[in-house]
Amino acid sequence: MHPFSVGYFVGSLAKASINRQLAHALINLAPGELKFTEIKFDELPLYSYDYDADFPPVARKFKEAIADCDAILFVTPEYNRSIPGGLKNAIDWASRPYGQNSFSRKPSAVIGTSPGAIGTAVAQQHLRSLLSFCNSPQMNAPEAYIQFKPGLITPQGEVTDETTEAFLREYMKELHAFIVRVLTVLPREKRA
Repeated sequence: MHPFSVGYFVGSLAKASINRQLAHALINLAPGELKFTEIKFDELPLYSYDYDADFPPVARKFKEAIADCDAILFVTPEYNRSIPGGLKNAIDWASRPYGQNSFSRKPSAVIGTSPGAIGTAVAQQHLRSLLSFCNSPQMNAPEAYIQFKPGLITPQGEVTDETTEAFLREYMKELHAFIVRVLTVLPREKRA
């Protein structure tokens, strides 16, 4: 079976983000059939429908990066019981203009980490609501609310706790199986 391309979003723009560390860990633990590319959104201006008639080059490039992927993985922190504003802005850009929603029929998964006891549970539920509206098939299980403790994941993405490592490896195995199932039923449309 050929590899699937997975675009991933790190919801935090912070260079030392613990969610970036989690993303590196997930990539390290993923099955070989998944190939990853980060989809950056830090240069996008604030979305306004005034752009719908003529997207700026940075937004066109951003939408092309999503189109080039078979699936999307969101790795996000929780800010004020929601997702970070930059990530919400990126989702707004990706879903516009009307009729050109980049997430429609594209498999997605959500995960995140936080020092708090419930991880990023509330932010993930908010993000799932947005992805439902965007018609993105979502991996609903296993859910992954990772409580980050100092040293749990190194900056290079090495997981130091065996139980957490096994859970994350299984999460990525399930992501691969989910992508296969979705794309069997909803094959990717060929781009011109």
